[in-house]
Amino acid sequence: MNADLIEIIKAYATKSHGEVSNLLEAKSKPNIISILLDLLTTYFNDKNSSTLRESVVVINSGFIPKTEKIGYNGYRQNAMTGKHEYCEAKPKNINTNDGKPKKLNGGGNFTDYNWGRFKKDKKANPTMLVAGFIDGRLIYIFKFPFNSPDFIARLETQLKIKFPDGRDVSGEYVRSANFGPKYYQNAADLSVYVDADTLAEYKNYITAPLYPLLEKKAEKHGILDALD
Repeated sequence: MNADLIEIIKAYATKSHGEVSNLLEAKSKPNIISILLDLLTTYFNDKNSSTLRESVVVINSGFIPKTEKIGYNGYRQNAMTGKHEYCEAKPKNINTNDGKPKKLNGGGNFTDYNWGRFKKDKKANPTMLVAGFIDGRLIYIFKFPFNSPDFIARLETQLKIKFPDGRDVSGEYVRSANFGPKYYQNAADLSVYVDADTLAEYKNYITAPLYPLLEKKAEKHGILDALD
């Protein structure tokens, strides 16, 4: 984190917005660019917060990000029915500067999951947005309905192991209800957002099973297409 960014962060937390504005106005254009790039790099690669990555995925998928922490990550209004449609973003980021960086595998998970949440999700049927980033760079988004048969079967299997009676137990959860591409790649309404050039550049950080699937979609769709 560069010295100018540290100075701005400190001022933002301790001074008025007017004072922060004056401080920024005194900076040169190259300083401002450097501050913004450093801030974005830090925020996009933050292991403890996925807010910015979620917002990018939601916006690129045609939804409006929600500011509330609880609930789905985005929404949009159905022009035909006037009702809100929701989306659930599951972004993963790989930081290549880690000692032994993992690889993107197209997977995701629901933390602290239970039958109550599952039933709510089935009723709302949010659009799932499973995304992958490398060093904060968006690589792909898989988009499909929550109620895709293989996908909900995967979640049900894990819930039944934890709660075989089909009822929740107070204070207990499936800590990580996980899934991979095999559980959504055959979804009837699956669409993919991927760029061929970006994909090739980061090939070494994508698992062998996932890469051909992305490569096939990239050849079909070409440069990043906005999802319907």
